[in-house]
Amino acid sequence: MEAKATQALLNELVETLKDGQKGYADAMTDVEDPKLKETFKKYAAQRAGYITEIEDQMFKLDLKPDESSSVTGTVHRAWIDLKSALTSKDNKAVLNECERGEDYAVKAYQTALKAQDLPTPLKSVIEKQYQGVQEAHNTIRTLRDTAK
Repeated sequence: MEAKATQALLNELVETLKDGQKGYADAMTDVEDPKLKETFKKYAAQRAGYITEIEDQMFKLDLKPDESSSVTGTVHRAWIDLKSALTSKDNKAVLNECERGEDYAVKAYQTALKAQDLPTPLKSVIEKQYQGVQEAHNTIRTLRDTAK
């Protein structure tokens, strides 16, 4: 895979992660349920860590993180309805929006993992993060299904 394609792919992941981090940070601040607060805090921190790991890999591969940070419309939309869900104080609605953001993250990682010829260290980082994103997605879905 050529450097430019790898760079674009990784920037896309970083954007998706930044979006999730912001979504979870907002949710954590506004939601009242202490258990949800904890969960959102955990995933906001997870995403922050993932961003660092990917930017680290980019640095090692001499690829530039996209500073302009042009948030892809869809990614942003995946979390945009979170604001109105938070205003409504409806935990189920909030979890619905988080799950939608997670769906997007899962897809972004699946796409990244399909990429050919990624350097092995990078591929392992992406695979490890993908497990974490899957786990987050399933946790959020379970919470949503049990939310009143």
